[in-house]
Amino acid sequence: MPQPPEPAALYPDVAASGSLAAALRAVADGALDDVPLTSPADEPLSAASTGSVPPHREPLRVTAWNHERKWSVDADDRILGLSVLRGETDDLAQIARAVRAWHDGESLDEVHAAAPFARPTGRLELAEPDPVQLVESEWSRLRAEAAALTTPWAHAHRDLVEAAHAAPEFRALYPFTSHWALRFSSTRPLLDVVGPVLWCTGEGAFRMAPVMSEQGQAFGTAHEAVAAALRLLPDGIGPVRYGELP
Repeated sequence: MPQPPEPAALYPDVAASGSLAAALRAVADGALDDVPLTSPADEPLSAASTGSVPPHREPLRVTAWNHERKWSVDADDRILGLSVLRGETDDLAQIARAVRAWHDGESLDEVHAAAPFARPTGRLELAEPDPVQLVESEWSRLRAEAAALTTPWAHAHRDLVEAAHAAPEFRALYPFTSHWALRFSSTRPLLDVVGPVLWCTGEGAFRMAPVMSEQGQAFGTAHEAVAAALRLLPDGIGPVRYGELP
């Protein structure tokens, strides 16, 4: 495998500035002068990060690609460490605008408006580890992800997520996916997996199995698969509880 070019070769302007943080300040023409934007000492040309005024926000990270001139940005939710904002671009000026908006505490939609490449993942920004909000946040993320899919089976996956969300019993559980199979937990952050597994096939059909390792039953519609899954859901699960990480 060919070795990636040196960062200074891909990013001569960043190298001339001395660091990615300095290059962002330069392209922002003064707009980032009061923002605590830093680059790590061991990788000054490849990374930068900035905090945000709201205390519940994790830093926004900027990372340079190795094989072509492009940067990624990513920011996590503080409660679970899962991404709430991400994007990629070859426009350093857009990244500077995203940095400014993130630092100032603009909403995720406002950050996206300032820098359209930076897209909210659908997750909610949570200030407290509220189990109900954790469930709502992940359902929001799953539905946004399903709506944006462009794969040949995207419509089937979208139908499955929406059908499960429409069932109050599943909507009250924490949803997650494993290899695009839809699963559920009665706790979070620590997962206590309950109930069956739901997934769609590449041909647009739907399957449901009591456990992940089984082939399960085939169904013609997402609603039929969800209805069958509901019949296997244990009684008395109740609302999601906050499960501590080990």
